[in-house]
Amino acid sequence: MKAPFASPSRRYFLRSVGAALALPTLHSLLPNALGGSSALGATASETAAPNRMVAIGNLLGYQLPYLFPEKPGKNYQSTRLLKPLEELRDDFTLYSGLDHGVKGGHFAVHSFMTGVLTMDAKGRPDGNISLDQLAAESVAGRTRFPSLTVGSESGIHGGCQLSWTRSGVRVPPIPGPKELFERLFIGEPASQLAKVKDKHALQGSILDAMSGNAKTLQKRIDQEDRDKLDEYLTSVREVEKQLQLKEQWVEVPKPEAPFEQPENRNMVEDLPLLYDLMVLALQTDSTRIATLEVGGDFEPKHLGITNGYHTLSHHGKKQENIDQLLVLEEYQFEQFARFLGKLKGIEDGDGSLLDHTSVLFGSGMSNANSHSNSNLPVILAGGGFEHGEYKDVPMDHHKVPLCNLYLSVLNRFGVERDSFGTSTGTFA
Repeated sequence: MKAPFASPSRRYFLRSVGAALALPTLHSLLPNALGGSSALGATASETAAPNRMVAIGNLLGYQLPYLFPEKPGKNYQSTRLLKPLEELRDDFTLYSGLDHGVKGGHFAVHSFMTGVLTMDAKGRPDGNISLDQLAAESVAGRTRFPSLTVGSESGIHGGCQLSWTRSGVRVPPIPGPKELFERLFIGEPASQLAKVKDKHALQGSILDAMSGNAKTLQKRIDQEDRDKLDEYLTSVREVEKQLQLKEQWVEVPKPEAPFEQPENRNMVEDLPLLYDLMVLALQTDSTRIATLEVGGDFEPKHLGITNGYHTLSHHGKKQENIDQLLVLEEYQFEQFARFLGKLKGIEDGDGSLLDHTSVLFGSGMSNANSHSNSNLPVILAGGGFEHGEYKDVPMDHHKVPLCNLYLSVLNRFGVERDSFGTSTGTFA
């Protein structure tokens, strides 16, 4: 008589030394299909396809007259910028009329994923934590990387500003496909593991000492300084959590690299590869949360355009400038459509990878020419939501904040909250 088959957990496949990519969730291996829990103790949450989240942000917005259709609803007529997404029409929803109610032009773009300006974050329970980082807190430890932030450190106002921690610290991005590939697939040689562990132990000792000294000071300082010290201790605790997660995964082998490590070129030529690597990151369950910011070093010359991206975004309503700008924006939409298509084509449990991944696409800028941050361009794709519509949300005195949509995305991801940022409830 054969021994009863034990249902291996998804994580088992990820830890197998020879696994090039994680296997999709197999229905026959789910606990329910076997009439109960598996012999290995795998729970439904370990074997069922997990929820995921991706956010793509643009620094300079899009040409709204070429993005938003004339009439809302399911039968909207596709626009020039939406044309690349036409075959995926039933997999996304386009929104107009949503924003965070902030002003500041380029200096307010950082609020796209937070809903809150950094200058207004002090004293708020969650500070100006971004959507992705809040979600990452809920899955920390289940994947090698709680989240992956990709973007450039060049360009306007100091580089990528999509992701922010609870203490208001900007999450520095992975700058290109070379570094992202290395993060995902290249592990430490066996000879270096001991040194890595020693390094982590030293960092832990330093953090312990810093935290201890800070707590000793608390009894000797006034309230204003205690507030500053609390912010400092919050930052220390965040670093401690990151260090603990690194230690947890240091001996777990990474997936086998599916191709040779690439070299960085430029954001235009690298954009398809960055998207491909993000797909692999999700498919291998290396992470369940990823962000990508476009705009830092997105050089038009690689698309045959001589003027700079920022210069073109201040087009002065000159059609020749707008036409060149549309070439850049169409390319971004084409690569986004390609990314969604790849997610849709990968089986994942009872659906596709896109079915289980909420993908946000948009910008904290609506019109770079006038430095406007209202009526932001926003697309939500996948994630199990009902799609196939253009929703024009009224911008009257009962205005719906963009954070309402974010709250719905968080809830779908599995983070049950009553509020996020400036939300007044979930999006209805």
